[in-house]
Amino acid sequence: MLSRGRSPECRRSSTQCPRRLKTKTRAAQRQAGRVRSPGGPGPLTLKEVEELEHLTQQLMQDMEHPQRQNVAVSESCGRCHQPLARAQPAVRALGQLFHITCFTCHRCEQQLQGQQFYSLEGAPYCEGCYTDTLEKCNTCGQPITDRMLRATGKAYHPQCFTCVVCACPLEGTSFIVDQANRPHCVPDYHKQYAPRCSVCAEPIMPEPGREETVRVVALDKNFHMKCYKCEDCGKALSIEADDNGCFPLDGHVLCRKCHSARAQT
Repeated sequence: MLSRGRSPECRRSSTQCPRRLKTKTRAAQRQAGRVRSPGGPGPLTLKEVEELEHLTQQLMQDMEHPQRQNVAVSESCGRCHQPLARAQPAVRALGQLFHITCFTCHRCEQQLQGQQFYSLEGAPYCEGCYTDTLEKCNTCGQPITDRMLRATGKAYHPQCFTCVVCACPLEGTSFIVDQANRPHCVPDYHKQYAPRCSVCAEPIMPEPGREETVRVVALDKNFHMKCYKCEDCGKALSIEADDNGCFPLDGHVLCRKCHSARAQT
């Protein structure tokens, strides 16, 4: 007990004055029974009485009011908005905390703890319900979960948007739709729907790498520019209304000279 009662000054000077300290110790021990050795029988010191009283009061308070978990204001459930105790299991997702029972699919209420989920407008969805919200491909009918291509007012997987004739991919290229709104690559559309030349019977369509072509119409017939010739002599005819143009006779496309020759016979 004497060691607890020494002042800091005496503790620092003990190595210099060992005899003086021993004398004080003996004098203190001769005082009437007010001091006892640590752990021994006898009256308690004032400090020990105060510590014991404090511990007793603390124990009674703990018994009357069990300690509760402190809950921070921000630690509330993102769905029910009720507090989350620090020791209570919780799910952190979408930048919020949830009770395990509150973290469920927005549509079917399936619990999502430990499961893959998707966020739609800030709400969690299970994979099945999220898939049901996606647009379907106009070609294969399956949900579009990745990139989506929109054309002709419909949604497609990029790999599903192809020509209805040759099935070549149309993403990033020019295409033409028919009257049924079906997409065609440019060559196949012209092969199927372009007017045909009355001379060679081939479709009149743009050359590869070009978007336009010239179609000559004469006598209710269609001609390639290169096929627009006099039927008798093969001379190329001009599309202008001049002497090098077409001089038809009895449904035949003729140059001026051949027209005159036929007219005289």
